[in-house]
Amino acid sequence: MASLHQNGHLVVAAIRVLTHRRNGPPSVEAVTEMLNFSSEQANLICGKLHELGIIEVLEGGFGTRLFVRDYAKLEEIPDEAQTPAFADAIKKFQEERMSLTRKVDAIKAEQAEKKKALHAEIEKQLRQKLVRKSSD
Repeated sequence: MASLHQNGHLVVAAIRVLTHRRNGPPSVEAVTEMLNFSSEQANLICGKLHELGIIEVLEGGFGTRLFVRDYAKLEEIPDEAQTPAFADAIKKFQEERMSLTRKVDAIKAEQAEKKKALHAEIEKQLRQKLVRKSSD
């Protein structure tokens, strides 16, 4: 796994290239796509770089945009492989996201079943009323 130092250089370079190409600051998604990072990994790296004062992360009406603030601070980051805690944080976040997705899917399935049961009950009541009216 690459170190924060190496990934930081990649992210800063991507921000610069995308700023040049698009004549404006890029989004986290554009950097993620360019570097072929997962969105979790990119957000975690951008968060760390923001905390260190290397990049600026601004949220506005047009989404979250990235700016290079002080690229020289990249050299202050030790060039050592990512700690297991960093990789574990990414994995934990992905697992939590999958768990949330499963919960949402379960709730949607439950709501669909309730809707189906309600329609069946309404149809049953209408048929009973039609049978009573036709027998009267």
